[in-house]
Amino acid sequence: MIGSVSGDLGPVFKALADPTRRQVLDRLHERNGQTLGELCDRLGMARQSASQHLAVLEAANLISTVRQGREKLHYLNPVPLHEIQERWIDKFEGPRLRALSAVRHAAEEQHMTAVPTYVYVTYIKATPEQVWTALTDADLTARYWGHSNVSDWQPGSGWEHVRTDGSGTVDVSGTVVESVAPERLVFTFGGPADNPSQVTFEIQPHQDIVRLTVTHENLAEPADHEAVAVGWPAVMANLKSLLETGSVLPQSPWEMHAALRDEQLARTTPA
Repeated sequence: MIGSVSGDLGPVFKALADPTRRQVLDRLHERNGQTLGELCDRLGMARQSASQHLAVLEAANLISTVRQGREKLHYLNPVPLHEIQERWIDKFEGPRLRALSAVRHAAEEQHMTAVPTYVYVTYIKATPEQVWTALTDADLTARYWGHSNVSDWQPGSGWEHVRTDGSGTVDVSGTVVESVAPERLVFTFGGPADNPSQVTFEIQPHQDIVRLTVTHENLAEPADHEAVAVGWPAVMANLKSLLETGSVLPQSPWEMHAALRDEQLARTTPA
């Protein structure tokens, strides 16, 4: 995500001269990886104005973008700010400057190999309450997910991803972190007990439809990201079909990637 910067820092100073653009960077520092719509909501400005500011920041390499489905996520890139520090603040501190540069390059290499957070957005013709029920009702999850998600969905409670074959086998388990019906549901999703991954569902009404955002964070390795990148769209497609038509898809969409699914479940199944 972090890129290099050219020797000409003029675009950086131009971008930083505007207080609104500095506010955009502050917002991304608070929470990285935001969409244009999220930034507009937090800044209270029109999409066109926000887009113009983002274009200036991107031209100055102060932000970078990543496509996640139909969404474009914006990330803060601190490298040009470090370049300013090197050129104008630490100019006469050669040994310290070289040490900082070595740390920076190591951090860049580590960042480039890190697994990004996975984000998926879909729009469903339903009410927020219907979507919430579909996410938390064990019988409904069994219909479109192939597993029953069992919990009382209270913060601090456990939840289990139980097979529907009658065996009672739990393939994934975790803890409910946040539960605000019908707006936001957060829970851990398997992985090491001391460092589990985390899934967030955000339900936002848009007139007669709902915008459902799924965010899967703290994925342990690239293979996990690859698995969820095919798993979440499959599950959400089935959920959307059930709520809009009353029936799931005629073929379980995740079966097209059964090998990836099985590998991911093997890594997240509790011992």
